[in-house]
Amino acid sequence: MILVSITKKPLLFITTIACATFLVQCKTETKPVVKTITNKTILTAPEGFSVTEVAKDLGAVRHLTISKNGDIYANRSVLKDDKAIVLLKDNNKDGAIDEQQYFADMPGTGILATDDYLYASSNSGVFRYKLNSDHEVIDTNTPEKIVDGLIDMGMDNAKPFTIDDNDNLYVTIGSWNDACRDNDAKAGMMPCTILDSAGGIWKFKTDKLNQTFADGSQYATGLKNAVGITWNHNTNSLFATDHGRGGFHNFYPELYTQKQDAELPAETLYELKEGDNAGWPNTYYDPIKNKRMLAPEYGGDGEQTSEDGFINPIVAFPAHLGPNDLLFYTGDMFPEKYKNGAFVAFHNQSSALKKGYFVAFVPFKNGKPSGDWEIFLDNFAGFDLANLEGGELKHRPCGLAQGPDGAIYVCDDFGGSIFKVTY
Repeated sequence: MILVSITKKPLLFITTIACATFLVQCKTETKPVVKTITNKTILTAPEGFSVTEVAKDLGAVRHLTISKNGDIYANRSVLKDDKAIVLLKDNNKDGAIDEQQYFADMPGTGILATDDYLYASSNSGVFRYKLNSDHEVIDTNTPEKIVDGLIDMGMDNAKPFTIDDNDNLYVTIGSWNDACRDNDAKAGMMPCTILDSAGGIWKFKTDKLNQTFADGSQYATGLKNAVGITWNHNTNSLFATDHGRGGFHNFYPELYTQKQDAELPAETLYELKEGDNAGWPNTYYDPIKNKRMLAPEYGGDGEQTSEDGFINPIVAFPAHLGPNDLLFYTGDMFPEKYKNGAFVAFHNQSSALKKGYFVAFVPFKNGKPSGDWEIFLDNFAGFDLANLEGGELKHRPCGLAQGPDGAIYVCDDFGGSIFKVTY
């Protein structure tokens, strides 16, 4: 009996060690996560990103915002079925829209959901709706008026806006005159009286109702039409994209060729502080020379630079792309290179670049651009813009928003679609 006991115990010990080793090996083995990438849209995105068309046929959806509960709101510049604001709800959180609602009877562009309110703009002011504890609009019929009576001359009359951390409301008032040109005199207005009420960004308060233009203060001037505007909460500063003027060759063929007309001026991105002057209409920024030039309406000849102390852009994009929204990415879904960088929605095309209708990305580090910009989301047009025969335009990106999960949403005011981009 003693001999049998001695022979069994070593065998049991060896068996126990083998099993333990096997269990340890099983626990340390991890199966690679299989990532499913889906894109049934016509858009192209970088490797690893999925693109979904979450809604379509919504009309002229301009800017959009995502509330903390995931509801999507978009503002329309043209009423559809007599309503301006679109609300899309994914009630069961399966990624598909279950419910659509429409309200507001004033067409506009800007829209922003905060903790307590949904703010929206018409072409002459900004109003808001109170949200309940579930981040839903309580009463869609009676918005509160924040500011009204801002000038609306029909051209470049959108009133995009943003809000900082101290209840300050920043509203763009674009110019209705491309170069502040007096067509009778064939020269620039001296001085440009438009700058008294447009061509810049004005500051109001969100905690005061029924303000008028006179209640605001001019925060920055010399911006022809800053449709992309956002408050960067990391840098605690205002950023805006500005549309450049046109008509160089048409009005001054002796100074500018048709090629120069296609290449000038830059579309620009600024970081703005109070009192800044971005130089419109006296100057324009040349993206080829990388210099601020004196405008021909004010004595420039295409070679004369400006030395009047106007601020320079932090990024100069090719001409005529039409930057219509700006978003700093703060989510954790996308790769690290996108963290705190800027996405820009371009609403038009550059004949010189032979590209357009895309969303670009500008890398940032420590609050400043840290590398060349790149195309992030492309082919909204639906055809090759380098093809001289062209094609039928499908989409024009206009608005950008970030969801609570870090996904990016893009709306299109031509085809009426909203796209969701995930990683």
